Amino acid sequence: MLFPHLRHDHRLPTAEEALKGRPEPAFPLAGRHAVLGNPLAGPYPEGLAVADFGLGCFWGAERRFWQTPGVWTTLVGYQGGHTPNPTYEEVCSGLTGHTEAVRVVFDPAVVPYASLLKVFWESHDPTQGFRQGNDRGTQYRSAVYTHSPEQQSAAESSRDAYQSVLRASGYGDITTEIRPAGPFHHAEEYHQQYLEKNPAGYCGIGGTGVSCPVGVAPAGGN
Repeated sequence: MLFPHLRHDHRLPTAEEALKGRPEPAFPLAGRHAVLGNPLAGPYPEGLAVADFGLGCFWGAERRFWQTPGVWTTLVGYQGGHTPNPTYEEVCSGLTGHTEAVRVVFDPAVVPYASLLKVFWESHDPTQGFRQGNDRGTQYRSAVYTHSPEQQSAAESSRDAYQSVLRASGYGDITTEIRPAGPFHHAEEYHQQYLEKNPAGYCGIGGTGVSCPVGVAPAGGN
């Protein structure tokens, strides 16, 4: 692990504390999705929309979304932090402020944004703060990064509805970060569709078993 004497896994670094990063990506992103066959990088075809989610280790999280009908492509990366164009090792140091994120490119005529929110909430425990199960660190925090006022409203409405059913099931407060999307920095090639390339690979994704109410958010969010 890089910078063990400086590691922050209990709080987010300030912009002044964060690693400086680099002006350009440290590695290219090319090729097509290993399962869906569509390009990973944009620009994407007209009529598609983009959604970004953080729900723990992005290997298993990405698979949940590429298995969802109506999703055109997915890719994993780093989002919500300060350091431009970080590497995986830098993100894991806790000194970039990023969380592991999945970018979902979808056809809203086939799968509404509300349905993606349902997948998101039910695929992890959003009450755990800076961890997901045994994975601990700020890079595993729960997050929704939105691309329109409609997505922001839908995410907040779904959070409030899910909070009610989680609380009734004995869970605490949702700690999910919901805010407009900032830069999405793609992860290294070997992380993309990792569980397709490594079927026996680690998957730390696991939900609460509590169903998110259907129809808790508007179907828009293009």
